[in-house]
Amino acid sequence: MTTLQPGPTRIGLVARTIGRLPPTSYFLTSAVFHYLGPSLAVLLFVHVGALGVAWLRIASAALLLGLWRRPWRLFARLDGRQRLLLLALGAVLATMNSLFYLAVARLPLATVGAVEFLGTILLAALGVRSRRNLIALAVTVGGVATLTEVRIGGSGLGFLFAFGNCALFLLYVVLAARIATADRTDGKPGPGAATGGIDRLAAAMVIAAVAATPVGLPAALPAFGHPWWLLWGAGVGVCSSVIPYLTDQLALARLPRATFALLLALLPAAAAVLGLIILHQVPTPAELAGIGLVVGGILLHRERR
Repeated sequence: MTTLQPGPTRIGLVARTIGRLPPTSYFLTSAVFHYLGPSLAVLLFVHVGALGVAWLRIASAALLLGLWRRPWRLFARLDGRQRLLLLALGAVLATMNSLFYLAVARLPLATVGAVEFLGTILLAALGVRSRRNLIALAVTVGGVATLTEVRIGGSGLGFLFAFGNCALFLLYVVLAARIATADRTDGKPGPGAATGGIDRLAAAMVIAAVAATPVGLPAALPAFGHPWWLLWGAGVGVCSSVIPYLTDQLALARLPRATFALLLALLPAAAAVLGLIILHQVPTPAELAGIGLVVGGILLHRERR
């Protein structure tokens, strides 16, 4: 009698289904969770501060990804050059997340997000190879500027943290693209490319947790006496790191870096849509125009063949 084993078949079906999804769907998934994270983090600021929140986010994401992927096995097999790449990405993740929360503690989230997008604008501009895509970039940038309504003012130290986060976010995109495409063969993703990228991401996140511990753990210590604070911290880690970074890997395995950078403009547009659906925050005419420009710019963009 033949025994059916549905587990592997179902897993394979799910993997194939995810692989067939358009890359933009990964960004929409990321956006939903990306903006849940800051709302949870705000509740923790008063208890553990910006650095404590950053450490709880990084450590919880590292714990979840580490238990799932066991990345130390991959790290042991890699050569010295690839290990250095993961060490660099881990250091970037630790510092970038810390600077992000230090900036958010002093400036409006929309301002920090807009400053962060400046780096991706540069990356997208460097990848422009046609007049059509140049117009698409200009339209998208105009949409983001309309959506965020950045006002220059506030804490000078906050802007220092925000621009530091911007530079590291740009470096994150470059390094994340390298680990996402490390298993490519003949310029195309191999059968295990997505899995390999996720394993490398897990290794980098564990490294980030170790790097952030000397500064972040002392600030986060009060949370260990309050289980609910730890639960909130884990929620921030899942919403702001685990799911967005996983979807980044899925997208970067199939997209050029410049296209990925342009698609990041979906995040502020998605935030406005989510605000309407979840929080009943009706967009202003200017915000609706900004959403239209972002979507129009992305639809106008064409990838290189």
